[in-house]
Amino acid sequence: MEIINKLGRRKTSTARVYMTPGTGQITINNKDIKTYFPSEILQLIINQPFSTIDEIAKFDIKANVKGGGYTGQAEAIRLAISRALCENNAESRPALKKEGFLTRDPRMVERKKPGRRKARKKFQFSKR
Repeated sequence: MEIINKLGRRKTSTARVYMTPGTGQITINNKDIKTYFPSEILQLIINQPFSTIDEIAKFDIKANVKGGGYTGQAEAIRLAISRALCENNAESRPALKKEGFLTRDPRMVERKKPGRRKARKKFQFSKR
């Protein structure tokens, strides 16, 4: 198997993932996953596709991610890893699809409108 290159997005985060067969080492922006994401929850989010199809520690992941916050970046990486696993083995697609890992989350921040304080909040109304 050669290098599999996939893209994942969430909010304003974009993640490019390069998957190769290996020992399960995950590198994000040239840093180890434990230093880039010290939170256990974010590490769990990234490893969810592997635990769903029981292929933990079979692939090395090198991810380049930019934009957004930590949660958006972790979910963008999860989407890209899920897409790469589907390209590697088509039989894993139904399990990943059932968990919702192949769905691009379309929710974005709503833009600020003119004449408003934020996207929907209005300025304070004074009756007198």
